[in-house]
Order: sequence, then structure tokens, then C-alpha cells
Amino acid sequence: MMHPEPHAINGEPAGVPPRAASLFSRELRQRLVALRRDLHRHPELSGREERTAARLLAALAPLAPAAVVRLDRVAGTGVVARVRGRDRSAPTVAIRGDTDALPIHEATGLPYASAHDGVMHACGHDVHAAWAVGAAWLLAREPAAGDVVVILQPAEETGSGALAMIEAGALDGVRAIFGGHVDRRFAVGEVVADAGPIAAAADTFEIELVGRGAHGARPHEGADPVVGAGALIGALQTIVARRVSPATPAVVTVATVHAGTAPNVIPAHATLGGTLRSVDPATRRLLHDELRRVADGVAAAHGLTARVALELGPPPVVNTPREAAWAREAAAELLGASAVVPLGTVNMGGEDFAHYLERVPGCFLRVGAREAGGEQLAAHTAGFYAAEESVFVGAAVLAGTARRASAQLAAG
Repeated sequence: MMHPEPHAINGEPAGVPPRAASLFSRELRQRLVALRRDLHRHPELSGREERTAARLLAALAPLAPAAVVRLDRVAGTGVVARVRGRDRSAPTVAIRGDTDALPIHEATGLPYASAHDGVMHACGHDVHAAWAVGAAWLLAREPAAGDVVVILQPAEETGSGALAMIEAGALDGVRAIFGGHVDRRFAVGEVVADAGPIAAAADTFEIELVGRGAHGARPHEGADPVVGAGALIGALQTIVARRVSPATPAVVTVATVHAGTAPNVIPAHATLGGTLRSVDPATRRLLHDELRRVADGVAAAHGLTARVALELGPPPVVNTPREAAWAREAAAELLGASAVVPLGTVNMGGEDFAHYLERVPGCFLRVGAREAGGEQLAAHTAGFYAAEESVFVGAAVLAGTARRASAQLAAG
């Protein structure tokens, strides 16, 4: 599919409310557009963001040392920049952008589409990185009360990047953190900053059913794990349907099934894999317990043994009320009150920003990324792209939120 150029570099960014658009000089617009397009054209998978990190360091380097008092590579391919505030004793806040791409072959037709077969920015992290850099430039020009740490985090898609950045000390001394994600369900210029859960815990499971192999013509001589797997797939859906309150969001998805090598051989093993999604600790525990109970019960009914392995992913993203209010106030001031819109439904996708929120309060925003007349393209697909103008909205709102949070924290 072919898409029109989404941004006129020399003109005012289309769809960006005038107050936010006015924050960006022509030179800064050019810098950010060039950065976003370069990142999009050269995507790198989780943990391999070497070129990306170098490019981001270069994009921030002109701000050091006058405005950026720390600029480092950390956690392998992560980058941390500390933007100087007006008062060194004032509380420190943080902004986070993520940088990794996905193993998908791009089919957008954009002139700056991925140059790497099988790798693309199908989740908008090129935009997230660019708007974090843009926020740093805006904060350098108009500092917050205290310092602002800009965290450019790798490996969000594997759920490991946030923990690595925390371990590297990126969150040390930070009192609040803010980030965001592009969302084509919303138009450019719209922002969601709801309090409460806005993304789910994302755990994975694998269930191996162990039976006894046999000839396909003599099933009575074996214990068929394929039949057991079929029954188990259906039974697992009763967890949400019958064990979770209808008022509580939850998902159990079986996404992989592996068994057998030939049509006339009943195998001894079958393996199911999938994901569990929940938005509160009690439901998360319930899903884990019920998965094991149902797997053991169905296996026993078919003369099989179930081996259940669970891997914990990121916890739910839960925005704290005070920090979400600061984000809404900053967005309304820059974009207009009508631009601050509700998410409307719980997002059951996972996001490792949740690890930061387990340690400090904060708010994770959804930033509209659909250009006028554009489609609501799904992320993690070959045709996904974020409207370029969302770079400016994200940068302006995150910088404004950081200033507001810093001022409020400094005031006590």
C-alpha cells in the first residue's frame, strides 16, 4: 500500500494544535522529522539497537554540556540524558521513549520504509524515540524546575528493557515518570491520560501434554495428547467465561499448538502456548491457578500428564491519579480541553513501562497518530505507521507534563 507524505517539513505541522506547533522552530522540525525517518528506515530488534543508540546520542549531543548534564549509553543499547533544570535541589522527573522494532516485513509503501527485510517499526517506537528527543530539546530551551531524565529504552517488545534500565540506575532519584504510545484509534492532536489501569499484565504459558504414542490405526494402544490438546483448548476458555467476574477484563489466548510428525502416528507429546492478560493482581493470580487446575484436570481425564510452565511478563500499567491529572492539565493547556479524551476501553496489550510505575508514580499516555482521513491501522502489522505529526504532539505534551510535575513536586 502507498501512503502520502504525512508531513510538510517547511509548513506548520498539519493537525497539530497551533499552541503546540508554535513550540517548534523550522530547524527543530527538520531535525525531528529527519530523526524519525532515519530510525524508521533502519529498525533494529530488541537488544540489537546499536545504530539506533548511536543515532539518538548524536541527536542529543548538541544539547551537551550546556543543557544536558549527562549523556550516556547504559544497559547495552539504552541511552540516558539528564536535562538541566532551573534549580539543582528541585525534584527530578523522567520521560521515557522506547527504541526497538519488530520482526515483521514492512508493507507500508512509505518513502522511508524499512531497509531491513523482516524488521520494521510496526509499533511506533521510532516516533516514541523521536518525541523523547524532541522533549529534551524543548526542555533545554525552557527548563523544568528540576532536572528531567530522558530515558531512551531498548527491548520493550521483549519486556526486558525497562528492568535493565532500572538496574543501570536510570530511575535513581526520580520522583515521577511519564511516557506514551502512539495510537491510530485517535486523531493527531488527541491525547489519553486516564488514571488507573490502561494496559494489562502480559504473562505467557506453555503446557506440555505427555501421553503414550501409538499407531494411528490403533489409538486404543496409546494415550493421545492431540485429542487432549483439543479438549484443553476449549476448556481453557471457560476460565474467563466462568471463573472471572464479567466486570473484570481478562484474556486467555492459546496461540501455538505443536504435535506429531506423521499422519499415521499418534505422538507422545503435544504442546500448547499462549498468553494470559489481566489488569489487577487478584485476577492475575486466578488466571495462573486456574490454568494449572484446568490443564491437570483435562490431562487426567485423557490419561495424560500436564506440565505447565508460566513466565511472568510486565505487570499491569496503572497510572496514578495525581500524575495523570498533571498530564491531562498539560495536554489541555497545549492542545485544548477537547483534545484530552478517554481511552474508552481497557487496553489488554502489555507494556513494560509498568516496571517503572511499580517503583515511582507516573502516567503513560496514548497519543493520537491517525492523520486526517486515515485508517485505524492495527499495530504489530505490516501496514502500520504513525502519522509524523504525532512526534510534535508527543514531544510538546511530555515536555509540558515534565515541567508541570516538576513544579508541583517542588511546591510540595
